[in-house]
Formats: sequence, C-alpha cells, structure tokens
Amino acid sequence: MPIPDFQSLMLPLLRRLGDGAEHSLRDLITQLAEEFALTDAERKELLPSRQQPVFDNRVGWARTYMKKAGLLESSRRGWVRITSRGLDVLKEQPQRIDVAFLERFEEFRAFRALRKTTALTDQALATGDEPSPEELLAKAYETLKQGVLAELLDQVRQASPAFFERLVVELLVRMGYGGSFEEAARAVGRSGDEGIDGIIKEDRLGLDVVYIQAKRWAQPVSRPEIQKFAGALQGHRARKGVFITTSTFSKEAREYVEKIDTKIVLIDGERLAELMFEHNVGVSTVGTYSIKKVDTDSFLEE
Repeated sequence: MPIPDFQSLMLPLLRRLGDGAEHSLRDLITQLAEEFALTDAERKELLPSRQQPVFDNRVGWARTYMKKAGLLESSRRGWVRITSRGLDVLKEQPQRIDVAFLERFEEFRAFRALRKTTALTDQALATGDEPSPEELLAKAYETLKQGVLAELLDQVRQASPAFFERLVVELLVRMGYGGSFEEAARAVGRSGDEGIDGIIKEDRLGLDVVYIQAKRWAQPVSRPEIQKFAGALQGHRARKGVFITTSTFSKEAREYVEKIDTKIVLIDGERLAELMFEHNVGVSTVGTYSIKKVDTDSFLEE
C-alpha cells in the first residue's frame, strides 16, 4: 500500500500510546510500519532532500501536530507518551484524527496561525492528504527548479554557436575538467574536424583526455552522427568522449553507445540544463533558506 500521509498516522499513533506508558519514537515508527504493512522499499524511500525516510518524517510530524494540540508530550529525548487530554480523545473513539479534528484545541489553532499556509496546503486539506512541511518545501523547490530548467534550455537554444561553445567550456571547467578556463577554451576550440570539436583534460593534471562534440541542434541526434563521432575517437585512439546537444538523442543512438567499447557519454538538452543548474552556470541564487530543528543535546543537563 502507499505510504500513508501524516494525518492518517495520527490516530494509529495515539492508540499505540493509549496504555499511558512512555514509548520510544523509533519503536513506534517500526510498529506503525508493520501496522500499515509497508515494504522495505517504502520504509527506505527518502524525502527529496535525501536526509530522512518519508515514513519516519510523517510519523514525526503526526507526533508534532498532536503535541501542539496537547494530546502527547515528550517524556525525554526520543520518547513520547499520551496526556490526559489524549486519553480523553481516545475515549471518544474517533474514526479519524486529522488537522480539522485538532482545530478544536486552542493551542493547536495558535500553532496553525503561525504557519503561512499555501494554496498547495489548502488543496491538500481539501483532499485529506496534507503533505508535511518538508514535503511542501521540497515540492515548491522542485516546481521552481523545473521552471528555471525550462527557461535555461530555451535560452541556450536561442544562443549563438560561439556562445554555446563558451558555455560548454565554462560548464566543463565548473565540473572539474580542463584545468583553467583559458586552457579549456583553447582545447575545445582547436579541433573542429573529423567529427571532434575539441579535446579537454579529464583532470587538472591532464592524466587523461576527453574528446568533445557539441551540437546546438533542434532536431534529434541520430545514430549515424554518434557513429561518426565514435569513428573519430578510434582514429585518435581515444577511449572517452562526450557528445553534447541542445536537442535529444534517438533511441537507436542511445542503444549504439551501449554496445561499443569506447565510452561515450550522451548529454541531451534536458541533462545539459540540469548540469548548468547544479554547477551554477547561467543561473544565480536569489535566496537561501536554512531549515533548522531543535538540538535536544544542547538542553541536556549534567
């Protein structure tokens, strides 16, 4: 079954604390995973930040929301227990505990007022599947990123061939190839024959080289173009090559590079934009937000 959203975890979590004893959050996560029959893959699925499993994060936010409503309390670091209010709620035998249910408590309403809800949150509440705050941030970031990637690729496709060559040089240097920008520019611009646009150092010491082909095309790159590049590499006794294009590669072209001994990496327009984004080529940072949490170790007394 799919990983339950954090609201769906509230009532099962509260029920497991109904004995009034304190429980380890780690044990509760394991018990709830078993209750929802999650697979190993679902247990290991990570947030977009790659810092925490999705399920663990959602259990954590189910705990946080119910703490804000006064149903739970932290007895000590990493442990939680039910409050008298939480026991009263269980006596009501609710069919579901969610954000709407918790709105009855003044403390929770104050907590919610501090959060800047978004259209995405409102839409999620309407469907009963509200993401956790980390997931909201991750989705917003991904939406912004995809917009930037699309605009980047559009700008590259409209640029002149000379600009495209300089862009490729800057990207390769930012990725750690070619030594200095000047060295890389001379290397990439010096060939231009036999299907090769340039040669660049694989590392700063120049222990190996990579042959470059860059095409600012609109139509897909077909297999014959890749075969021509592979033949040029063999003519130079080269073992490695990178073919960069602003368009795409045909299925036959991709299948061909999988079958030959020469290592050729294909970078299409979408991958090019992603690399530019990752290595800060053609983009600038307009804002940075640090996501922080309470460091409970700082509050431990000797």
